[in-house]
Amino acid sequence: MRTSLIRTVAAVGAAALLTLATACSNEREGAAGSDSDGKGFAKDSLIGVALPSKTSENWVLAGDLFSNGLKDAGFKADVQYAGASTTVADQQAQISSMVTKGAKVIVIGATDASQLATQVKQAKEEGAVVIAYDRLITNTPDVDYYIAFDNFKVGQLQGQALVDGMKAKKPKGPWTIELFSGSPDDNNSKVFFDGAMQVLKPLIDKGDIVVGSGQTDIKQTAIQGWKAENAQQRMDSLLTSAYGGKKTLDGVLSPNDTLARAILTSVKGAGKPVPVVTGQDSEVESVKSIMAGEQYSTINKDTRKLVAETVNMIKALQKGEKPAINDTKSYNNGVKVVPAFLLPPVIVTKQNAAEAYANDPKLAPLTK
Repeated sequence: MRTSLIRTVAAVGAAALLTLATACSNEREGAAGSDSDGKGFAKDSLIGVALPSKTSENWVLAGDLFSNGLKDAGFKADVQYAGASTTVADQQAQISSMVTKGAKVIVIGATDASQLATQVKQAKEEGAVVIAYDRLITNTPDVDYYIAFDNFKVGQLQGQALVDGMKAKKPKGPWTIELFSGSPDDNNSKVFFDGAMQVLKPLIDKGDIVVGSGQTDIKQTAIQGWKAENAQQRMDSLLTSAYGGKKTLDGVLSPNDTLARAILTSVKGAGKPVPVVTGQDSEVESVKSIMAGEQYSTINKDTRKLVAETVNMIKALQKGEKPAINDTKSYNNGVKVVPAFLLPPVIVTKQNAAEAYANDPKLAPLTK
């Protein structure tokens, strides 16, 4: 009898400890903001999508795809774009409105990655799941998931394309280049730049590559707002100050297609030979430029795939399931490592454009 009682007490105690341990574990996971509560939500729930201003073709396409994809999946879609101003006030108000309306998931393509902590916290307090789309939201524990193309890899591909393109035109160095990076309020800008510099810096250190202006710090290379006119003005200034006489420019690291075309406009306007210029986003005009032998490369980040995977993530959350995640180490937002689903980017040059865009009805005809 005594032995039986001891076993019973031990079993109850063990069960209590297990329950306490589980509760503590769940509390820690909840605090990390990396898991949904597993309860799911109604199939016709409201899903909010807050996107930045329409600065590129891909953002415009993303809005249409989200509207149609979410509705096709049975959800109510609230897709909003921030205005063209340099502040994030529009997006902050839009996210707060989505929370007030009872959105179960809020997908955010951040206008300014560092200024949304208050709104994201508000969303979490109301039980919404927060997904950072394309741009990681920084300095907050309240982001649940991040979905994007592997942006560090994008930078690596851009850096290698710049080297490959210059070698093809001039087999032996040294090569003279200039560096451009994106808007400082976009967290991706540094990720792209760091990826590219992992390829370029060893060659700069060896003297195989020379930055003609000497401007290698990201603060010097940044283009506020990703605006073409700002990139063109900087390129005009660099050509005037560092490329007088017969000094030639072999290549330019450009983080996206919009800036690449502005850089090329500046170079051609100055009557200089066209350098190797990288890009990103597979914009129509840049694909045309690549096929014409001007812009050297772009990156194919198929927005259709990224939006489709985001909708799949939302479907899993609706069912109370954990969405697919393939990276739990790479993306630290300053407070936590955000669980991520990353898609592979593809470098595109004139040589592989037809293959890269074979299934894209908009771009495939341009490569023939």
